[in-house]
Amino acid sequence: MIIAVGTLNPVKIRAVKEVFRKVFGEVQVRGVEVSSGVPPQPYGFEQTIRGAVNRAKRSFSKDCRFSVGIEAGLIPVPNSLSGYFDIQITAIYDGKRISLGAGPGFEYPLSVVKETLKGREVGEVMEKFTGIPSIGEKMGAIGYLSKGMMDRTKLTEISILMALIPFLNFEEYF
Repeated sequence: MIIAVGTLNPVKIRAVKEVFRKVFGEVQVRGVEVSSGVPPQPYGFEQTIRGAVNRAKRSFSKDCRFSVGIEAGLIPVPNSLSGYFDIQITAIYDGKRISLGAGPGFEYPLSVVKETLKGREVGEVMEKFTGIPSIGEKMGAIGYLSKGMMDRTKLTEISILMALIPFLNFEEYF
């Protein structure tokens, strides 16, 4: 089974491979460079979902069974410390249907959010904040902020599994 992923980020590709392997056995996962069609730093559910769906649809080809798009966005949250949660949205496409899932949300420090509101991407800001180059391709901000108790791969896997639920229960959903 071939799975296409609308990114070249090794963390996201590894997470897709791990979840689909657990569900379907041996799979081939390939990253495909595609445009999300949204700003580099999405804000709100609408932009974040659109980015994930675009990535899934734009990476689909006739030789794959599923394609996957993953987009992390800053979602406004009232009464939170920073005003936003970082939430990953996953879209899974089978050539006909799109299924969506979300991962757990967490807050960035207010100083990080303020910089992103000036037009910078979270990854760029977190690299400066932590001093870890390419942090988004490693443990991710969540790895740093959770003191290693959660990493970006595991966080991404949750979002992917949530999006896969309708395909695991095909009769009930489709």
